[in-house]
Amino acid sequence: MPSVSNRFPLMPQTVHQDLEGGGNLGPGPVVDGQPRKPTQIQPLETLRGESDYNDGSGRLFSMYRKIAEDEDNKMVELCQNDSVGILIFTGLFSATVAALLSVSIPDLKPNSQDTSAFYLQNIYQLQAFSNLSIPSALAKPPAFSPPTYAIWVNSLWFLSLAVSLSCATETMILRNWAVQYLSVTRPPYYTSWKQARIRAIFAKGNPGPNVIWGTSGGPIFLHLSVLLFIAGGLIYLFNTNLSVFYAVVWWVAYMAISYAVFQVCSYLPPLHGLRDKLRRHYRDLNSRYDKGFLNGKRR
Repeated sequence: MPSVSNRFPLMPQTVHQDLEGGGNLGPGPVVDGQPRKPTQIQPLETLRGESDYNDGSGRLFSMYRKIAEDEDNKMVELCQNDSVGILIFTGLFSATVAALLSVSIPDLKPNSQDTSAFYLQNIYQLQAFSNLSIPSALAKPPAFSPPTYAIWVNSLWFLSLAVSLSCATETMILRNWAVQYLSVTRPPYYTSWKQARIRAIFAKGNPGPNVIWGTSGGPIFLHLSVLLFIAGGLIYLFNTNLSVFYAVVWWVAYMAISYAVFQVCSYLPPLHGLRDKLRRHYRDLNSRYDKGFLNGKRR
């Protein structure tokens, strides 16, 4: 006669209820006219391999799993929050670059009004000087050559837009990978030591992007995109209006120095305290400027 487990292979809720009630399934079936002894179900931890350790390390792996799950949840939550901010900034920045490109792109192609003006000028000359001989071949407008500054500006702005969109794409991939990381490292049918081994593989950075450990290149791409946009904007203003260029370039220089002092210098060695001295002098200059500005307003 088939056993209960063979007749009802899918009874997870019943098994768990019997485990909570004491681990018995009740009286067994009758075999050859004699009742069979009750079947003793092993605890769930034993089925998963939690307590089946000869060296007694099952509790240690269980503690490790709980601590690792808490850390992974915090890291994934931090990654999700950072990705939201990056996506919002990237969307607004890309819209700004695209709006300016709609203004600068016409400088790369010939203007139809210039061609019409060229032919109208030739017609006027023929009518004004009717005694002149009419050439056998019609005059053609000169070959169009876009200005050098327009090529530079559009190249930098298009590159900035491409880098910004790449940053948004990478952020979305890392955001999805962070969610998938939890499901990959926590399969319910794996034992604690197997989950620990999977997490160790991810910690070494072998498979997939290392979003959990903060090695994403999204912020670097974002900074590069802003730098390319500013460079193109300065070239555009320099060839359009010098007054506006001088009004903007001083602030760009100030922000570039601030970025170099506080962001780039963070990745450099101390160099016998030179980095800290530079930061301290820079803060002193800012505080003096702020005090002078406030005193001038009070007067």
